[in-house]
Amino acid sequence: MKDSESRSYSLREIARRFGGDIAGNPEFEVRRVATLENAGPDCIAFLANTRYLPQLKATRAGAVIVGKAARAATRVPRIVCANPYAYFARVSTLFNPAPGAQPGVHPTAVVAGSARVAVDAEIGPCAVIEGGAEIGAGCVIGAGCCIGEGVVIGAGTRLYANVSIYHGCVVGEHVILHAGVVIGSDGFGLAMEEGRWVKVPQVGCVVIGNDVEIGANTTVDRGALDDTVIEEGVKLDNQIQVGHNVRIGAHTAIAACTGIAGSAKIGRHCRIGGASGIAGHITIADGVEISTYTLITKSIDRPGTYTGAYAFEPHRDWLRNAAQLRHLAELARRVRALEKKSKQPKRSKP
Repeated sequence: MKDSESRSYSLREIARRFGGDIAGNPEFEVRRVATLENAGPDCIAFLANTRYLPQLKATRAGAVIVGKAARAATRVPRIVCANPYAYFARVSTLFNPAPGAQPGVHPTAVVAGSARVAVDAEIGPCAVIEGGAEIGAGCVIGAGCCIGEGVVIGAGTRLYANVSIYHGCVVGEHVILHAGVVIGSDGFGLAMEEGRWVKVPQVGCVVIGNDVEIGANTTVDRGALDDTVIEEGVKLDNQIQVGHNVRIGAHTAIAACTGIAGSAKIGRHCRIGGASGIAGHITIADGVEISTYTLITKSIDRPGTYTGAYAFEPHRDWLRNAAQLRHLAELARRVRALEKKSKQPKRSKP
């Protein structure tokens, strides 16, 4: 929607919707959201980190969203709340709502006769809906999407272009799948026999809960026997690999390029940094935070922050230190021997 076409909201209207206290003129109206640095007089911005207090003092924003500690840090009309960043997210959504479905099936789409498509769903150009699939009310199926046989997609879900959902998978309500997402491809199940790989049929499916968002080109493999499960509220970034029979607990967020091997179980409310690796057949407790580039090879049974990334340094220094790492096992053996020797009772001199 163009700015000229968007409506304005007073601080009073915004606070009535989302809560918070108003300091300054409650009738001040804003039309857009922006950063403190680039905001104009018709914008509302936010401060979530005291590091940006200088930007707050210099901002041209007409109104701001601040935490309680920053209430007196500016004279600009403001909404004071407990979590400015989350509050700003809601206000930004108010000014930038997702476009609604345009009901109907595009002439180039192919919809099987046995598929059930809600009358108010939108089926885009060249999309394919196979037999027995169910598309819920208000769904948007973007251009070039392929929906397999028997797939169920809940109400209000949006698929961007070229999403593929294999047969039998279940997607909840108000889910967002970005371009290129693949749900339900075969897991990497192989058995070695006489020097050749034998494919293990992947007969499970993928079950995705409500309010999940999955980033572009992320892949979620179907289960080998049981299902791969992504619980409600999970947020997955771009280019993540989720192996077969993985379970990701509710409201966990995982950053880009993370790889999760088969049968790993990740708890609820976890945060996993980008390019991390999760080994197969391990369990991660609720409330765990994993730093970027960390490799998790054993189960984690208690919440907390875990870091395994090796700090960078000049290449020459890294080579020298890496060479020393090769001798750690021998060094540990020698230390144990010295400790054992030091604990032995000393013989008294004759």
